[in-house]
Amino acid sequence: MDNEKQVILKVEDLCKSFDKEQVLKHVSFELEKGEVLAIIGSSGGGKTTLLRCLNQLIIPDEGKITVNDDVIYDSAIGKQNEKNLRTKRLHFGLVFQQFNLFPQYNVFNNLTLAARLLAKENNKKNGGSSEDLKKEYERIDKEAEAILERVGLKEKMKAYPCELSGGQQQRVAIARALILHPNILCFDEPTSALDPELTGEVLRVIEGLKSQDNTMIIVTHEMEFARRVASKIIFIADGIIEEIGTPEEVFGNPKSEKLKSFFNKSVEVIS
Repeated sequence: MDNEKQVILKVEDLCKSFDKEQVLKHVSFELEKGEVLAIIGSSGGGKTTLLRCLNQLIIPDEGKITVNDDVIYDSAIGKQNEKNLRTKRLHFGLVFQQFNLFPQYNVFNNLTLAARLLAKENNKKNGGSSEDLKKEYERIDKEAEAILERVGLKEKMKAYPCELSGGQQQRVAIARALILHPNILCFDEPTSALDPELTGEVLRVIEGLKSQDNTMIIVTHEMEFARRVASKIIFIADGIIEEIGTPEEVFGNPKSEKLKSFFNKSVEVIS
């Protein structure tokens, strides 16, 4: 008997405007645990705004976002305080276009800083002892080494960002997101700031994260990568989901005229 699919993310009727320009128009979709969702579309179509609304870096105007039955945002409830927002954001790990590493810290400290701060906060909230916190720090450090090995950077743990290539810095950013164990790992054009020769190494790391336990959302302009890695594709144009389906459906049999036009302009799509 097949295991029942678990809906991990539910987005309902999401809207967002900037200065009277509606950037997201009633966006709705679901994502199951272990799925990889690729969001594609032309620049300015709303892809990054959607990703930032999910992460609550931008607060939507309308709609509802639910992760594992926890309501992240609901316009019917109203504004949340900053403490609640920080807690809600932990459901997501976001890897930006720019690497956003702290230049004054080495790779290892960049990776462990947020995890240690969170552990300290939780230890205080739960009335833990200094010994409890020490053990948690040791666990985090051990996990950091394992994650760095997973992304091929264990030998660089004492290096500083300025000593790394762009591809290596982006892999550190991915490792930093992983160590917080988000429900959903998000990538916002993760290779757009990289030279072409460095793009492949980052895409291979992301592809290697694909598993039943890792749910991912990837905003990307790498069409062949999206076709190969994603289990679901969303094409968004002018703030509207024009098409959603499997890679075979979206790439093999596009129905929307806007999607057909987008593919005709994309030299990366392989027919």
